[in-house]
Amino acid sequence: MAPSGVNDQQQFNDANISTIFRQQAEQFLQDAAKRKRRPVKPKTLDNWRRAIDKWLNPNLGDLPLASVDNATLKTLVATFNDANLSAQTQVTYANLVKTIVASARTSKGERLFPREWDNTFIDLPEIENQHQPAFTAEQVTAIVEKATGQYQVLYALLAGTGLRAGEVFGLEIKHLSTDFRTIIVDQSCWQGNIQTPKTKNSKRQIDICSSLAALLKAYVGDRTSGLVFPNSAGHPLAQNNVLRRSLHPVLKELGIPKTGFHAFRRFRDTYLENYTSCPNGLRKFWLAWGGSSELNSMSDRMSDRYNKIRENLTFRLEAAEKAGVGFVVPVSVRPMRPRKTVRKETEIAA
Repeated sequence: MAPSGVNDQQQFNDANISTIFRQQAEQFLQDAAKRKRRPVKPKTLDNWRRAIDKWLNPNLGDLPLASVDNATLKTLVATFNDANLSAQTQVTYANLVKTIVASARTSKGERLFPREWDNTFIDLPEIENQHQPAFTAEQVTAIVEKATGQYQVLYALLAGTGLRAGEVFGLEIKHLSTDFRTIIVDQSCWQGNIQTPKTKNSKRQIDICSSLAALLKAYVGDRTSGLVFPNSAGHPLAQNNVLRRSLHPVLKELGIPKTGFHAFRRFRDTYLENYTSCPNGLRKFWLAWGGSSELNSMSDRMSDRYNKIRENLTFRLEAAEKAGVGFVVPVSVRPMRPRKTVRKETEIAA
């Protein structure tokens, strides 16, 4: 007679072994969306969904999950290569396949299909010489000068702080210190929705020099609440709209290759590391590198844990002033005042 629970476990395993790839992919997405440990951001889930719908399910969707192995992935990578997908995209999608296969587990948490993946056999390309554009100081000065309205302040703040796009679009006036010298990063924005920042380490404070603080203060004007960069109705700006209507036309006019907001962040990182005496620990704190897997070594991570520079506001402000921004900051700007929605008389009467 089988021990208690053995038959139930076998039935569970038999049911899951017959699962096809698209079923497990859907289950993986559902589990990732609701898990408590290291919850997945909506943007990441959206990217995974797009990859699964466009590439993984059309090629693997009807295959039994048990048959998705090195040979299967080798064929898929060849398809990626034929479609001229970048090395980074191929690696990202292949890793997603591996993760989906690994997510199939028994009721006791053991992997149903353990795999020893061989990237050499799979012929997965190595990521080399990634295209990571960064603006130069001259380009940032020209972009800020050419931009108009709130976009001028937006680009100056992106370049002068290293804020991620989602962080700056989710920034509220309550996150600015009274002297506008320190910015508290406590939330982010994606597709108009406010959410927590990219990582736990992204919750931080960023200090800026007095010239940039003066520009920000003039732009905020007498506003005491709401988003720093709202649309006319007071809602978050749509990132794609800002790219299409402002940044990309400005870049085209200046003869600068089209790129996204992250080029401002790379400029700030490059400037602080190579053209200032800013302490490395402080640079990593401002840019949210410290304490993350993005650091190069265990010694870096341990050094960051014991580095107390970030707790000394006076020192941070002095360092920010000394470092400056590396580009020309406009001396004046018109205060931004979101347009108030006017209710119709019929609505008021009702």
